Amino acid sequence: FIGKMALIVIPQRKAMGKAKKEEEAVFLRKKITLLRAFSLLVGSMVGSGIFISPKGVLKHSGNVGVSLIVWFACGILSLFGALCYAELGTRITKSGGHYIYVLETLGPLPSFLYLWAEYFAIRPANSAVISLAFGNYILEPFFAPCAAPLPAVKLVALLGHKILIQILNSFSLNSQVVSWSARLQNVLSVIKLLALTLIIVPGMMLLAQGHTENFQDAFSSQSLALDKLPLAFYAGMFAYSGWYVQSGSFNEWQNNPLAVIVSVVAVIVGYMLTNVSYYTVLTAEDVLASQAVAVVTFQRLVSVIPILVALSCFGTMNGGIFTFSRTLFVASREGQWPPLFSMIHIRRHTPLPAVMLMLPLVTAMVCVGDIYHLLNFFSFSRWLFIGLATLGLIIHRYRHPELPRPFKVPLFIPLSFTVICLFAVGMSFCSDPVYVSIGCAMVLSGFPVYFLMISRPIPDCCRTTFCEYKFVKRDNLKHNVALGSTQDS
Repeated sequence: FIGKMALIVIPQRKAMGKAKKEEEAVFLRKKITLLRAFSLLVGSMVGSGIFISPKGVLKHSGNVGVSLIVWFACGILSLFGALCYAELGTRITKSGGHYIYVLETLGPLPSFLYLWAEYFAIRPANSAVISLAFGNYILEPFFAPCAAPLPAVKLVALLGHKILIQILNSFSLNSQVVSWSARLQNVLSVIKLLALTLIIVPGMMLLAQGHTENFQDAFSSQSLALDKLPLAFYAGMFAYSGWYVQSGSFNEWQNNPLAVIVSVVAVIVGYMLTNVSYYTVLTAEDVLASQAVAVVTFQRLVSVIPILVALSCFGTMNGGIFTFSRTLFVASREGQWPPLFSMIHIRRHTPLPAVMLMLPLVTAMVCVGDIYHLLNFFSFSRWLFIGLATLGLIIHRYRHPELPRPFKVPLFIPLSFTVICLFAVGMSFCSDPVYVSIGCAMVLSGFPVYFLMISRPIPDCCRTTFCEYKFVKRDNLKHNVALGSTQDS
């Protein structure tokens, strides 16, 4: 009797569960708690930057002392920016992060230009830089003391990026990729902190033993390059980039400020100790000559450090893919991006087209680009629009004083952050006019696209033709499905 009842009840439960599942709305899930928000922020900040930016910061600042000041200043500036974004995230609760902040505060034109630059310049170039760092650290131990061949580095970089995409797609077949990706980010964040610990602890031990010879004459003016400081700012802020990861994905507004403050402060302390460890072991000339600073610094741990650094880059790529796909998803829902990017899988609840269509651009950037040239290329657009977003925060305060303010920063924080960002962006034209001008041209190329495709309404004849075509196709599809069902029966 019990067996027969079980046979009867179980199908009913399955049917009820199936019916309930079918009635659920398909939407992009918000499943990021405080711990996962902290993990996502740290995982996005601590990545390839701390392992490749020391060379760029030192090269463009001129000496060890100024480079350490630049690292600390970039950390404080990142904290200011994180606090501004925390307020933006509590005032503007719509999902979409940076894109929504610009859209709600400055209007549709700046938001579209940001989206245009993000898709065609910032995101693919950033992913290419991280992928190239991944390739460098994977191959460096096999070719030391010589440099790894550039074609081999590019090949490994492309393989690493595509393997990550494949893993995300494969695991999402059985579970929602939002939850899986967040869990993966927790693990990779621990690995990144372990990599930093293995660099910091030996360096601090050597420093405690009195190895301070590399800090002698740290502020030498012979190699000081003030005109290149904006590029040092770009390299330093690239290492901290990740604090502006989409705050609208957090479950509760209280998690937003707490997560960004704790994350940025922890990364500032870790980065300062890491750079001191670098300079304790290596001279300035050694840092400038190395393509993989962490490997050269601790050759005794060469079997461990490259693996941990590669996994660190892997985690940064995972965080970038996870967050930027949401931006494209929201932009398509706002009518400023092709509707294809708003499509999400009915079981995975993720915008897979937004992820897959980024692959050709990343591949092209990796094939033709260099780490530091790509860094200067996309940093112009990135910090231009980040500065505009914090400017929009100031404007939004005065336009909408009636809105609730669960979290508010003093006015001097967004004001100083905006001025510094826009000043650095303007001065970078003098520091690297070629690649910065290319980045500026990418932004300007979005103007005709906006006025021709977004701001102007579609002509009635085109809209009628499109609608008729759509309905005819849909009716034909229904007819074919009904005909097939009749033939099967």
